[in-house]
Amino acid sequence: MYRVKEAFYTLQGEGAQAGRAAVFCRFSKCNLWTGREKDRASAVCNFCDTDFVGTDGQNGGRFADADALADHVAALWPHDSGRPYVVCTGGEPLLQLDEPLIEAFHARGFEVGVETNGTLPAPAGIDWLCMSPKADAEIVLERCNELKLVYPQPLAMPERFEHIRADHFFLSPMASPALPEDGPDPVKQSNTRRATEYCLAHPQWRLTLQMHKIVGID
Repeated sequence: MYRVKEAFYTLQGEGAQAGRAAVFCRFSKCNLWTGREKDRASAVCNFCDTDFVGTDGQNGGRFADADALADHVAALWPHDSGRPYVVCTGGEPLLQLDEPLIEAFHARGFEVGVETNGTLPAPAGIDWLCMSPKADAEIVLERCNELKLVYPQPLAMPERFEHIRADHFFLSPMASPALPEDGPDPVKQSNTRRATEYCLAHPQWRLTLQMHKIVGID
């Protein structure tokens, strides 16, 4: 059984794949926060701005097996051309994503991307692995395609991850989850300046912004 909060077709908004069309498959549940506001203050990751609780989102639901979910995702890809791309995200997708589902996606022609916090082993077959460590959570992955670090995190600053082998290193300025998305966010403005300064001083890191929020898409 796979539990999915929502699934939708859009453009990837961050990182090395920014601007690429993809079906986002957002799995329910996370191992670093329950997703409920009453637990935010005591959570390992307390700045998340994503709703991943339940299965009641757009095209969400419960799927009995890998073929059922892969068919559901494939139906959301609207083209006959171009290689289909699915981004498995959450929550924490590696609580549910497994080799049978990856194989089912591949059987339908999809390239499989994953956005993970890095605390769980990754199943074989993933085509693009993006790791985004949170606070002092212990990571078990040492290799990824891109390391995308929400910045700044006092317990997860870039220097802590110098041992990670990645093709790309990104800093994503932290926003304030308490503010509406369409309102001014002085916290994010300040953090964007800080992230910019860090990238200028450490050019192996690159700045990534949430393009989807800037241009107003899902």
